[in-house]
This record gives sequence, structure tokens and C-alpha cells, in this order.
Amino acid sequence: MPVITAEKLQKQYDVVIVGSGAGGGQTAYTLTMEGVKVLVMEAGRSFDVATESAMLQWPSHAPLRGEKTPDKQYGFHDCSIHSGWEIPGEPYTNAHPETQHQFRWWRQRMMGGRTNHWGRISLRNGPLDFKPRSHWGMGFDWPIGYDDLAPYYDKVEMLIGVFGTNEGLENSPDSSPGVLLPAPKLRVGELFMQKHGPKVGARVVSIHRAVLTKPQDADTIPAKLHPGNARAQRILADSMRTRAPCFWATDCHRGCAIRANYDSQTVHLRPALETGNLDILPDAMAREVTVGKDGRATGVTFIDKTTGREGHARGRVVVLAASSQESVRLLLNSKSNLFPNGLANSSGKVGRYITDSVQSSLSAHIPAFENMPLHNEDGAGGPHAYVPWTRHAQNRQAELGFPGGYHLEFTTGRQMPTMNAAGGVDARSGSTSVLYGKRLKEEARRHYGSQLGIGAQGTMLPNDGCFAEIDPEVKDQWGIPVLRFHWKWTEAELNLVKHQQQHIRDLLEAMGGKVSKTETDPARAIRQGGTVIHEVGGAIMGAEAAMSVTNSWSQTWDVKNLFLADGAPFASTADKNPTLTIMALAWRMADHLVGELKKQNL
Repeated sequence: MPVITAEKLQKQYDVVIVGSGAGGGQTAYTLTMEGVKVLVMEAGRSFDVATESAMLQWPSHAPLRGEKTPDKQYGFHDCSIHSGWEIPGEPYTNAHPETQHQFRWWRQRMMGGRTNHWGRISLRNGPLDFKPRSHWGMGFDWPIGYDDLAPYYDKVEMLIGVFGTNEGLENSPDSSPGVLLPAPKLRVGELFMQKHGPKVGARVVSIHRAVLTKPQDADTIPAKLHPGNARAQRILADSMRTRAPCFWATDCHRGCAIRANYDSQTVHLRPALETGNLDILPDAMAREVTVGKDGRATGVTFIDKTTGREGHARGRVVVLAASSQESVRLLLNSKSNLFPNGLANSSGKVGRYITDSVQSSLSAHIPAFENMPLHNEDGAGGPHAYVPWTRHAQNRQAELGFPGGYHLEFTTGRQMPTMNAAGGVDARSGSTSVLYGKRLKEEARRHYGSQLGIGAQGTMLPNDGCFAEIDPEVKDQWGIPVLRFHWKWTEAELNLVKHQQQHIRDLLEAMGGKVSKTETDPARAIRQGGTVIHEVGGAIMGAEAAMSVTNSWSQTWDVKNLFLADGAPFASTADKNPTLTIMALAWRMADHLVGELKKQNL
């Protein structure tokens, strides 16, 4: 069962999964290891990170000096294909003309989805994050708690390989002993912030990231993840031995040919294919989930992007993992006499309660970082440290004007400079004229790496103003109706950003930083909805069918054999990045699904 074309589809699969990223890949891995026959449908083309990544290329190798193009909207060296906020032939719309009420939607049309592109920050949601209404009187409580997901966080971390340290933080849970890989040493700038951060209540600790700092323990981990399943253990052990630890020399966003960092193809799809239980169908644009007269899902209708022809994949079970809003789009477009308002939408909640990380940022020139001696500061291709949220006592007393909190991310040092690295040197040097020649080189060396930016990512609870619906007129190039977004920031998010801006400024100044002009209006400082690329929700899980789309197993209330495995079931956004939680939920859901298949309940 390999990567196939539409003509090679089997008559029926046990499970058809739409999407090959974090949720789809994790689901395929878990199911195939247990002998389930699976089809993964991917809207993009196949991609081989070992041969197609630009991890060891010099900046001078990039066309257009590495600038973004319609195909690569983060620049030439970014490991993304046919991806971005605007994809030719695949529009979406916004209902309102004002930017603050618009949502920007990133799509990633390639095998492995967004796992090729993400920063690999892998923080666990904490107990407070699953019960915001109980703790803060806002939002919705999830129908599960941290204890339900904790064993799956451990499993995912052992499978994908996550480095970090246990710090005993409230609401930023520790991993079980022996699960985390060793954290890399902090860079000079990170140590400098760790020294000065306590002046303003900022605790700097090692971050958790899905990057190997040493070879995985292929002799013991497989038995922990697949007890009693010798074949799965062997396949996983072989897969783990193909991955090499990071050698601290390239940006993870370029892709990792040695498979040191996690992406879905490396960790999930390769071993899943080795089981012989997986077919992968690339270039298949899902159009709708089909249902039978009994109201059960029968499969997925798709457009073959290579031929333009319509196809259909049949399955006993359908799992949507296309990314939260693409799954919403599929549900809303899957209309029938039984489901006139969209599939699994008897509650009217499909498309509702979209949330995203609440982000703002600020930067400063740090004089202490000038003229640093030359040394290797590339590290693990991203942050080694971060500032977690620790002001829970103030949250409990409702002193801050917002629920939850935020964490701070930053990367310091002098990694490989880009072709435009000398930009702004004139202004930072204080020169009143354009620099050139020897003076320009001296000033560029002096100032390179002395600018420090800090970004905050915070909690967002759902509100009635953030939702997606089907645009009544606009369709994509395959004739599939597109989404129309509505977006609204509430006072809670604006108060959060106001706090972020002041805290970041205090931290930068504690380091001796010369802060650039700040934006005092939080409505202008806040990043536009969707631009953080952490959007979740739209098919939230809940304890009651009337108020949600799925139950605690990410199984739709209305259609027993239809499940979700991406961020759509999230009932809120925590002050953590969502990908680790997507995978933990997907593994938990897939375990439940295997049990239901064995009992003949599906």
C-alpha cells in the first residue's frame, strides 16, 4: 500500500483520512500500527524532505535574494510549497472591509501539511486551559481534562522526540520522567535575558521543541508505545534509527534532510507505510463527505488535481484532519436532505468559535550584544528558551482584565545572515549619511545580532463574532464553494495585548535595550487574526450535542462514523502552541476508534 494515483484506489478502506499533517499523520500512524487499512488524502503534492530541502544552501543560492513568491510566501528557503495566505485559484473571503474584522487563512498544500513549516514548539496545555469557564468564568469548559490527555502527551513526545526541561510550573505541565530529550545549552543572549529577566518578573527556562538533541532510544521506546505488538515495535525502531540528532547548523524552517526535527512524513507516514496498511493519495482536493440513507458517512468525494476529474474514496469511517478551517469547509459543503445545513451541524455550531493565538511583539537594540566574538550560535534552528506565564494568582483575583495569559518567544544570536542583513545599519550606527566601504563593514559586524525581538502568544477564548460560513457566490478553481470569515477581538484580547506590550518593554529595558517606538493602541499592536497560523475551533467538542459538534472523542454527535483529528474540536486557544495538543488528541481519538472498530460498533 504505497503512494498511489486515483486509479489505484481500493474499493473500500477501513478509514479514509483527509489531511496528512500533524493530526492526519498521527491518526494514520496509530491506526495502521494496529492493522487498520487506511487511505490518507492530501490536497498537495508529494514532497521528500531528504532531497528537496534547502537546509545547507547559502543565502546567495536563493533566487530573488530569497524574497517571497506566490508559491513560497515566507521566502525561497522556507520549507513550504503551494502554500500561503493567498493561493492562486483558491480564494476565501471576509465579510467585513475593516482589517481588524478580517481573518487571514494560511493553507499548506504539500505532503505533511504545516508540519513542514512550523517552529516545532511543543508545549502542553495545562489543567486551567481545559476548564476556562470553571476557573475564569468565560468561554467553554472542554469535556476532557488534563489528566485525560497527559498519557498521550507522553506518547507523542517520545514518538516525535521533544527536548526540554521539567520546571514544575503551574499550568505548564512537566513530562513524565525520562520522556524529554536533553535541552540544548542556552545561547549567550538567552543567558543574558535569564540573568536580567527576574528584575521584571520574567522567568527564562528551556523551551520544549520537537528536535532531536541525541539519537532516540530505539531499544526501549517502541515497547512503551506499542506494548504487545512486536511488529509495530520493530517498524518503529527501524524508523527511529533513520533519524540523526541535530548538528546545530541550519534553520528548521528550511526542512531537515537528516530528519532531526519532527515532520509528519518523517515520523508518522514513513513507518505507517512500512506496515503495508496505508495508501496515500496526493493531489486530491476533497470536496465533500458523502453519506448514506442511514446518515452514516460513506466516504469522500474529491477532485484529482492532476486530471481535473472527480473521484470518490469509500471508507467505513471518515476522519477529517485537513486543518481546522478546511475541515469546517468540508462539513459545511457536505449538504444533503439529511443534513441541509451541512454535515454534523444539527447544533448550528459548525464554523463557530474560531480562535487563534493572541500575539504582539516589540524589539530593541541591545548594546551589550554589539561586537560579540564570532562563535556558532545557530543552535537548534529556533529558540532554546522562552518565558512562560506565571501570574496565575493575579488571574484568580481577576486583576488583569483577561483570562489565561501568554508566553514570550525570542531568538538571539548571529545565525547565518541573509542577503539583506546590512539593512538599517546606517540608522543604528547614528550616521547622518549613507555608509559604504570599510565603515559599512565595520558597522555591520558591530550591530549584527544586537537587535532583539520578543513575541508574545496568548490565550483566546471563543466569542460569537469569530466564525466561518460558506460564501454564497465565490467558488475555487474546482467549483467548490469557499469560506467567508468573520472576526472580532474582544476587550479581553485587547487588554492582553496591552499587558504584553508593557511587559516586553520592561524586559527589554531591564536588559539595557533601547526600545523602538511602541504602539499604545492595542487594537493596532495586535496581530491580525490568522496571521499567527494557530487557528483552531469551528467544530468544538463539548459535553452536550446542542452546544458542540463533537463529543470528548472528537466524534461528531450527528454522524457516528465521522471523526475530527485537527484543531477544529478545540474549545479555546491556550497560551501554548496547538500542534502537540492536536497530536495528543488525535492519538487518543485513534485509540478509541480502533476499539470501536474491533467491537464492530462502526
